Amino acid sequence: NLYVVIKVRPHRYFKRDGLNIILDLNINMAQAALGDEVEVPLADGKTARVTIPAGSQFGDTIVLRNKGVPDLRSGRRGDQIVRLHVVVPRTLTDEQRKLLKELAESLGKTMHSAEDKGIFGQIKDALGV
Repeated sequence: NLYVVIKVRPHRYFKRDGLNIILDLNINMAQAALGDEVEVPLADGKTARVTIPAGSQFGDTIVLRNKGVPDLRSGRRGDQIVRLHVVVPRTLTDEQRKLLKELAESLGKTMHSAEDKGIFGQIKDALGV
């Protein structure tokens, strides 16, 4: 008897889920809110242009049909699934901070600086806690 064990090495960008290939794609807040067109790598070494819909959320997916792993028995191919990861910047320029505050206020959110104590801080101060 001959036993063959095949192990698939982890890839830098792609994960396999059955016949499907998963690609996690980092996008910024502007791309998520406004939408965008970007090139993504495919498992076969080529690239594909995908449209990120306006209003995309963290974890939303874009499915590229028949771009996954072929089934050796049926010949059918899986899909490549692009999972969106909205990345929030850790640091902002003064201009970016100003623009984001303006956006937040236009959306009805009053912005407080990190130094503001907020309602709970004010209550603690009043109670002497």
